[in-house]
Amino acid sequence: MRALLGNFTDSLNFILDTGSGGISLDSGTVAELGLQPSEPERIIRGIGGIRKVGFIKNHSLKIGNLSIDSLNFHVVDYEVLSSLYGERIDGVIGFSVFSRFIVKINYDTKEVSFWTNGSIKYPKAGYLLRPRLNTLPVSSARIVDNRTLNLNYLFDIGAGLTVLFSSEFIEDSSFLRPKKTRYLKQGEGLGGKVDLYLGVMKELRIGHYRFKNVPICIFNDEYNVTSYPTLGGLIGNDIFRRFNCILNYSKRQIHLQPNSHFRDPFDYAYSGVELYFIDGKIIIGEIPIGSPAFTAGLQQGDEVLGVNNLFGLGINEMRQELQTATGSVRIFIRRNGELATVNMKVISILTGKATGPYKNTRIRQPPDKYKPTPSLIFE
Repeated sequence: MRALLGNFTDSLNFILDTGSGGISLDSGTVAELGLQPSEPERIIRGIGGIRKVGFIKNHSLKIGNLSIDSLNFHVVDYEVLSSLYGERIDGVIGFSVFSRFIVKINYDTKEVSFWTNGSIKYPKAGYLLRPRLNTLPVSSARIVDNRTLNLNYLFDIGAGLTVLFSSEFIEDSSFLRPKKTRYLKQGEGLGGKVDLYLGVMKELRIGHYRFKNVPICIFNDEYNVTSYPTLGGLIGNDIFRRFNCILNYSKRQIHLQPNSHFRDPFDYAYSGVELYFIDGKIIIGEIPIGSPAFTAGLQQGDEVLGVNNLFGLGINEMRQELQTATGSVRIFIRRNGELATVNMKVISILTGKATGPYKNTRIRQPPDKYKPTPSLIFE
């Protein structure tokens, strides 16, 4: 979302993130604005590392006609996130703002609204979470695979995945079926890049809602971001974007109402290709050994020009083509000034075979009295 910082006239691009315990600005943006951060004074943790950060203190943020004052922004390098999204990321909005308002996020209309704290009447349809809340919301869900367990998780709309488990939780709980294949890919987060292992679990239950065959990621939580054994991991925005959400931090409540994305299929496609937008070009990142991209001969640093005879695509459109591809994919690249065509076979992490045009998400509907209305209408 867009917002204005202090008296600056150019709007900045922010990510909303319940996984952030404060509010932050990109170090490059801070330098361009001519701001001078304090000396590093606080340690923050992310899945990619630990950083000691300074602050831009006592500044205001204007979102539409709403002005929020007395904010202390910690300063972090978001260059990797900008290259991942394909657009400039100037900062992250977290607890420092969420704690001051009731925040309604409507994924159907792509609208975010801010309301003063107080009494609120939630929609009849939906489910009310009552998370534990210090600066980050923590809740519980039921997960099913080799075993059925309750998972204490971080509610994290800033994470662009379904479920992220710490490897310690997976090993200690024997949750996953033994000998299940895992697929290596690279993820990005605060602190840098990290290796993730992809898999699928049988079921995720949040309140009345059940999702079958849910893609999962497993990572070595070297910096204890999940505070294991307090938490086993986090649930991210590829789950919560399926609901219109009301964040009511003052009452320690989060309301979820299924929306038009509720039945969207999960992404099981695995290629090993990670794309980044760097200097106006779409570039392939590090390629896992043994992945379809590795087998096809793609290399880190290759510039991707087109996919399946489609050219001129943006980075998100190109990712979508790779995610929805079935079977073999033709990728047009430039390497060391030379043009080349590479054929790559995309496989499914659900079946371990080449992806096919089958419906791959099954969602169990709640009882009739909990069935969702098509969308959440704000008054």
